Amino acid sequence: MSSPSPTLSVVIAAKNEALHIAECVRSASFADEILVLDSGSTDATAALAAEQGARVVATDWPGYGPQQQRGIAMARGDWVLSLDADERISPELQAEIRAAIASGAADGYRLPRLSSFCGQFIHHSGWRPDYTLRLVRREKAGFTAHLLHAHMTVDGTRRDLRHSLIHYSYQDLDDVLEKLNRYSAVGARDMQARGKKASLGSAIVHGLWAFVRTYLVRQGFRDGRAGFLIAIYNAETTFYKYLKLMALKAPKQQP
Repeated sequence: MSSPSPTLSVVIAAKNEALHIAECVRSASFADEILVLDSGSTDATAALAAEQGARVVATDWPGYGPQQQRGIAMARGDWVLSLDADERISPELQAEIRAAIASGAADGYRLPRLSSFCGQFIHHSGWRPDYTLRLVRREKAGFTAHLLHAHMTVDGTRRDLRHSLIHYSYQDLDDVLEKLNRYSAVGARDMQARGKKASLGSAIVHGLWAFVRTYLVRQGFRDGRAGFLIAIYNAETTFYKYLKLMALKAPKQQP
């Protein structure tokens, strides 16, 4: 008698993602379970996810890493795939994921991502192939607790898949500016937790280097206008991250 096929749970942490959640859940419909952890949405996120067949659990927000770890613990599948609401699984990637978990050749798999910036998919600027560990045997899966860019971990072997996860990362310039402010603030707190120091000089130097690295070293110029905007975005995010770290460490002056 053949052993049963391994099962897959897709875990999605979401809040106010009505714009994306239906398409995201629909793209994961090949999985045995779709688990959406909704942390207090005030829009139709939870209802839209449930309409598409997801199991929706209302939670608080302990941070991205702890929330994902919570989802792993709640999942029922043999494997877990961590997915963001603004990501989509193509039919080609669906088939590759199924084949990977059936083979048992590794304990975890990195997926390449193809990300968009204000409507344009980016192939340079350090954005491609952007491998990220997302598919792991549940019993071997974990998540880091970083405030910014927390990531999945695997206690075992890993391999890379070939087909890309589609990532609709920045909708428009308002979205870019909102993320610039949020990511620089969270990045500063991560640096503070690691005991990093900052000065105006280091903010300028690191900001300039972020531009050069994105636009020249990582060939952002090949992405046209979007590549230039991404280089500016990376430079400003880095610059303000260091300034915010300075503010976190600065003693409060008495009047």
